[in-house]
Amino acid sequence: MARKSRKQTAAPMPAPSLYVYVALYIRLSVEDNKKRGCSVENQKLVLNDFLADKPDFVVYDTYIDNGATGTNFHRPGFQQMLSDIEAGHIDCVIVKDLSRLGRNSIDTGYYIEQYFHTHNVRFIAVTDQFDTADPGSLHSGIMLPLKNMINEAYALDIGRKIKAQARQAMKDGDYIGARAPYGYRKDPDNCHKLLIDEDTAPVVRQIFEWAHGHVALNRIVRNLNEMGITAPSHYKKSTGEITSPGLIGSGKWQTRTVMKILESEVYTGDLVQGKTKIVDHQQVKAGEDNLIIARRTHEPIISYELFTAVQEYRKQICEESRAVPKRPYTPNIFKGKVFCADCGRSLHRQRAERKKGPDVYWFHCLTNSRVAKDSCKGVMMQETELIATVTAILEKELSVALGMSLPLFQLEAKQKKDKDRLKTQMSARRQETEKKRRLIRGLYENFVQGILTNEEYFELKADYEESIRTLSGEIEALEKDMDALDSRLVRYRAMEKDAKSLTQDHALTAELIDRLIERIEIDHERNIHVTFRFKSEFQGKAVEPCTKNM
Repeated sequence: MARKSRKQTAAPMPAPSLYVYVALYIRLSVEDNKKRGCSVENQKLVLNDFLADKPDFVVYDTYIDNGATGTNFHRPGFQQMLSDIEAGHIDCVIVKDLSRLGRNSIDTGYYIEQYFHTHNVRFIAVTDQFDTADPGSLHSGIMLPLKNMINEAYALDIGRKIKAQARQAMKDGDYIGARAPYGYRKDPDNCHKLLIDEDTAPVVRQIFEWAHGHVALNRIVRNLNEMGITAPSHYKKSTGEITSPGLIGSGKWQTRTVMKILESEVYTGDLVQGKTKIVDHQQVKAGEDNLIIARRTHEPIISYELFTAVQEYRKQICEESRAVPKRPYTPNIFKGKVFCADCGRSLHRQRAERKKGPDVYWFHCLTNSRVAKDSCKGVMMQETELIATVTAILEKELSVALGMSLPLFQLEAKQKKDKDRLKTQMSARRQETEKKRRLIRGLYENFVQGILTNEEYFELKADYEESIRTLSGEIEALEKDMDALDSRLVRYRAMEKDAKSLTQDHALTAELIDRLIERIEIDHERNIHVTFRFKSEFQGKAVEPCTKNM
């Protein structure tokens, strides 16, 4: 997580030679979370302790990258620090140790030995006692590249060790998943061993028996839901295995859940692991050469014969389906936008093929056939009817929204007036910020001359720095307001263009729908309810969701 940007648009006055603007850089990677002494708070303590007896060092900003790898420098906090260096705001960068800057020896060496030097920026690694301003530093010369190489090797070695240990555990027949597959539970005495779950194993057997009896996937799902059998995610929630709301789902069985069960060799008593791997921090499907198979590691729920028969039948169905010539569907301009008003599920777009004339497309709800009978009132509407109705609704609502707004020339004049007001406020705050910086510099001179005590100096300095932080936040908020004014005018012009296009052509496109419509709901009586993305924000009145009674 990068620190919140406090971008300065006005260049600061040149600092006196006795006064140093400091950037504190803190990085915490995922592997560091488990190590004592590497937390963000600990790094802050080390850096603040280092600065405690250095009144000439003034912190310009603290840059934090939480959960960021040290093997590359594409980190938000680090990149913002470079921007502030290039803007001339920073004289010195301080880190807890060299590994906080990075673990890649070539790039880390470049920043320390070339980039910082070119920009006249001093670099200090506190616990490594490294300081580019100290020519006698023990870690200069050969020691710096050596330290960086050690850090880089450490980062690579940690990753290799974790992967090697996991793969060896797979070969040993240990289950390394976070949660046991549905139908099993983890052995309380050994979390890498699977035991039969007597509550759910019968459900798995029934699913395979239905599939062996050539019952379609949709029918299996409907059977499970109509029988009131708890879906796997909700069952695991009841056992405490799943706590995250994002993993719980709707509570209904889905075809993909049943497919995953039917494809899993785990139910035969074998463990087939390594089906996925991590590439650039993303989980992707792995090839056959990555699989590790361990036989008879736990009690089976079904026989090899039943599993093989089901796989062969499913393969046969797939091949037969592929062999049937298919005419391509026309593009679905409403993709991801149309929902059932009764159950909330996305409506399915289905085609009725015709030998003469164009095919007919329908939107209808699959809940009764896919989830459970009579669980939804049901919806069905022809696509041509939906297109005509939504087009009419959009034309009307865009006209209303633009009619409620100021004319463009008045809006532009109002925008200019608002921007001038914001610019005046920003200028005043920048002047006040620079005034506070001058006062801090004066404080240090008074401290050196003995006019102020140590306690008075640090107390007044802290007050001024807090004022600067507050002013910086206000300047950032004003800059956002300026950007909002510009984007508001852009949105208005886009609305005008879309309204003109619809009026002239009466034609909907996927791009137009995506820009203007958030959601379309259709109920059993074929009433259409549209929620728009746009609103008449130019006078502060929102355009209400529109309902069309068919």
